[in-house]
Amino acid sequence: MAAVGECSVSVPWKSVSLTHVEYPEGDFTGFILAQASLSPIFIIFGFITLIVFKRELHTISFLGGLLLNEGVNWLIKNIIQEPRPCAEIHTSVFSKYAMPSSHSQFIWFFSIYSFLFLYLRMHQTNNARFLDLLWRHILSLCLLTVAFLVSYSRVYLMYHSWSQVVYGGIVGSIMAIVWFAFTQEILTPLFPRIAAWPLSEFFLIRDTSLIPNILWFEYTVTRAEARNRQRKLGTKLQ
Repeated sequence: MAAVGECSVSVPWKSVSLTHVEYPEGDFTGFILAQASLSPIFIIFGFITLIVFKRELHTISFLGGLLLNEGVNWLIKNIIQEPRPCAEIHTSVFSKYAMPSSHSQFIWFFSIYSFLFLYLRMHQTNNARFLDLLWRHILSLCLLTVAFLVSYSRVYLMYHSWSQVVYGGIVGSIMAIVWFAFTQEILTPLFPRIAAWPLSEFFLIRDTSLIPNILWFEYTVTRAEARNRQRKLGTKLQ
């Protein structure tokens, strides 16, 4: 097993073919952390899927914040130009600069923004207050766990030093807070106008910012519509 922070080429490194994330061959912990390191890729694809099927302005804004966060990371990296700690191991890595860690910055932006959204944006509309708080706490714990795993994986797999990961997490968290405030105070009041644009209507882009809990709303509306259609179908069959 490869030790954290020690550059060694004595053990062959095996690639995860999807994004060429490398881990020490035969190291099960390294394999698991390499999979965790792919989380940003899965999150991006998840956002694209949500936008295609939901076409909701806040989701589009969230993805825009993630992309802006990546742009800020690229800018900082090229200003500081701090090399990777073990460049001789990962010779095929895309970027030779590593301060701050883009994976760490990305996952902490996603986690902190989601945390703020869960506790400040979503509000329960039924009486299940205890269950509402419980699932939010559980989801928040899962988000933080994933963020720590992704950050730790970058050090364990020798792509980054601890300082590069920590600063990435700090920058990502700050970016998440700023973008959440910007979305709430500046963009959200503009969403109704944007949703009314002919282009938005053509692509069925919608604004759900005034709906406290979109999951509960969609559930109740869908259930009511299904019952209504079932009654109409029953009337026709009689």
